[in-house]
Amino acid sequence: MLYKFKSKVTSDLIMLGPDAQRLLKVMGLEATPKGIFTVEHQPHAIAALEAAIAHDEARMANMQAKRIAEGMDEAGDALTEAVSLKRRAQPMLEMLRRSVKAKADVVWGV
Repeated sequence: MLYKFKSKVTSDLIMLGPDAQRLLKVMGLEATPKGIFTVEHQPHAIAALEAAIAHDEARMANMQAKRIAEGMDEAGDALTEAVSLKRRAQPMLEMLRRSVKAKADVVWGV
């Protein structure tokens, strides 16, 4: 399933189902086929995403440091090849930031 997020002030954002569902969950919303980020909810969603990104980066840094300390080879490591939450969330964060600034809702599935 694809999720298509829309705002009057940005281009549409299309995400694969699992990625969109993960971000929606982080932002405190259900991954329903249709939904809305109201202007009032957007600052909370932005803060939740930023907190999750900071937590994920710290977790990845700790795992990487542990691997290095144990003398494990980094080449071909799934940690270095995975798409981070920070990269995955950047388009959504940008959409939400621009939308909250313009006082525009973000919708999906409509």
